[in-house]
Amino acid sequence: MASARWLCLLVALLSSSVAFGFPRSPSRPREKRSVVEEKAGDIEVYSTKVSCKVTSRFSHNVVTTSAVNRADAAKEVFFDVELPKTAFITNFTLTIDGVTYPGNVKEKEVAKKQYEKAVSQGKTAGLVKASGRKLEKFTVSVNVAAGSNVTFELTYEELLKRNKGKYEMYLKVKPKQLVKDFEILVDIFEPQGISMLDAEASFITNDLLESALTKSFSGKKGHVSFKPSLDQQRSCPTCGETLLNGDFIITYDVNRETPANVQIVNGYFVHFFAPQGLPVVPKNVVFVIDVSGSMSGQKIKQTKDALLKILEDIKEEDYLNFILFSHDVTTWKDTLVQATPENIQEAREFVKNIALRGYTNINDGLMIAINMLNKAREEHTVPERSTSTVIMLTDGEPNVGESRPDKIQENVLSAIQGKFPLYTLGFGRDVNYNFLESLALENDGFARRIYEDSDATLQLQGFYEEVANPLLTGVEVEYPENAILDLTRNTYQHFYDGSEIVVAGRLVDKDMNNFKADVKGHGALTDLTFTEEVTTEKITQQNGAAQSTFSWLDTVTVTSERFSLKINREALVVSFGEGITFKVVLHQVWKKQAVHLNYLGFYVLDSDKMSTKSHGLLGQFFRPLAFKVSDFNTDNDHSKIHATMLVKKHRLAVTRGYQKDYRKDVHNGTHVSCWFIHNNGQGVIDGVHSDYIVPDLF
Repeated sequence: MASARWLCLLVALLSSSVAFGFPRSPSRPREKRSVVEEKAGDIEVYSTKVSCKVTSRFSHNVVTTSAVNRADAAKEVFFDVELPKTAFITNFTLTIDGVTYPGNVKEKEVAKKQYEKAVSQGKTAGLVKASGRKLEKFTVSVNVAAGSNVTFELTYEELLKRNKGKYEMYLKVKPKQLVKDFEILVDIFEPQGISMLDAEASFITNDLLESALTKSFSGKKGHVSFKPSLDQQRSCPTCGETLLNGDFIITYDVNRETPANVQIVNGYFVHFFAPQGLPVVPKNVVFVIDVSGSMSGQKIKQTKDALLKILEDIKEEDYLNFILFSHDVTTWKDTLVQATPENIQEAREFVKNIALRGYTNINDGLMIAINMLNKAREEHTVPERSTSTVIMLTDGEPNVGESRPDKIQENVLSAIQGKFPLYTLGFGRDVNYNFLESLALENDGFARRIYEDSDATLQLQGFYEEVANPLLTGVEVEYPENAILDLTRNTYQHFYDGSEIVVAGRLVDKDMNNFKADVKGHGALTDLTFTEEVTTEKITQQNGAAQSTFSWLDTVTVTSERFSLKINREALVVSFGEGITFKVVLHQVWKKQAVHLNYLGFYVLDSDKMSTKSHGLLGQFFRPLAFKVSDFNTDNDHSKIHATMLVKKHRLAVTRGYQKDYRKDVHNGTHVSCWFIHNNGQGVIDGVHSDYIVPDLF
């Protein structure tokens, strides 16, 4: 297909534009239709697969869809993928009749300009844009010649955040037609171990879901597979339409024996922190509510319903107030008041009687709330060990009083001075969400968009639940200054129950295997410090839920009914009943050695007890191996003897050398002569050396 040769793909990061284009082919006029509009037998999507690999909360996802044009003319096929808003695209390709056209990552504005240029020139183009509460929609089209195949592949990645005690993977399922080979495959590896794993779908009954779903977890690994057959995809037994149209959500959490967990890989580290069982810190919260005329109808009704529900959940040790803003500002009370039953009842009546009027004076509403919280702290009218918060909800842009967004941001930042967070909620589509998001992020909070749907009340309640239970305030994560080069954010206003603090960094010495990390924060009763000694030089023995950790320098013996474990300074011996014994030796090299690194040697002490079927890299040599060596020569180097080895019907070039045997002397070893086989042992090992290398964790 001549037009495909010019194919150009542009991909932008995060919620940016994604564009690609190719010129129209004058010799092949095309009909512009979406996949769902094609007549049966024209464009057939025969395979859609979503592969997700999650390691330490980081998700790597590949979406692959293959289609064929069974018509006798060229057709335009559209591929739609909806991505989590927090994800970022790392690769995008189209493969047309075996030829792959890669995409290029572009910044948002650059991609947008190239997208507009492609459109102006009459070229086909695609775009990433908002499509829902949690998703961005990526749509791309391509002209497919008669009888041709096209495969679309999109790779995106996402750091999963812990919310309400769980990590969530959110996948949109919308193939638009029955797909012969449809599968979602998720593999999870968490070094801490997985404590729970679940999957649910909004578009299918539980009975039907269970028949197409496989999920399991054990130890550090979890697995979810959703593979509905064609019959299971049908909206009814005799229908040709698919019922796969909705959300597929996977949730999981990890074991937490200690508040913190640190992982080190290739000179980088990531530090996860999520303490449990701490008392909740009392809150001083001011709700700043937009009551301008644009909030009429369902918006104000749902806002009232949500506030009434939130009042039921506020604890008696908390303090609160309401500030309403339109063209002017109204306060419920002159100062914050404690959430006693009497005050909560009075607050309920105040909320029920909220009336709408006038314009939108965001600046004054926020400034009064901030000053009220500052004054309460200065005059000690709220508990010393408490935390302050401003929560603002609006559906419009500022249009009375100070109406310049940049000036409002400046005023708020100057008034708060980093003392407490500001959270902003944007109601509806007309709100200036970029302004609200900047306002929140500058003041240690975050923004949420509240969608005008029937469940807006639940959306508001869900937001409040995220920030309702602070366990620590003023959290600082500290590391040795001489050990760390680069560091992500390591100070937080709050740590909320069910969430997690994540700090990543780079080590000065990539071979460093231990350092100390301190997490400090103010709790409800006292100041707390959590110290984590980070080391990779340890031995962990786990028996069910019980776990024991030892150093290589320990001298210890652990025995049970089935096995025994002995550690004696850099050597570990594991015996299984009356069966076989293995020895693992920590071989250390000089610390300043530029090339060689410390390594573990794995030795089988009584291989005669292994099954004759034992295989693998070591197992294939547990039985004597017949070989013959001939054609000896030394060339110019008399210290090396070259020869030919006949083994397994292969003639191999070998060299005489020496290696250390640690079976008798685990520390110094003894020199033994041996033949070194070149080309990574090719010819003597079964297959090739790469057959014995695991490409990933799964």
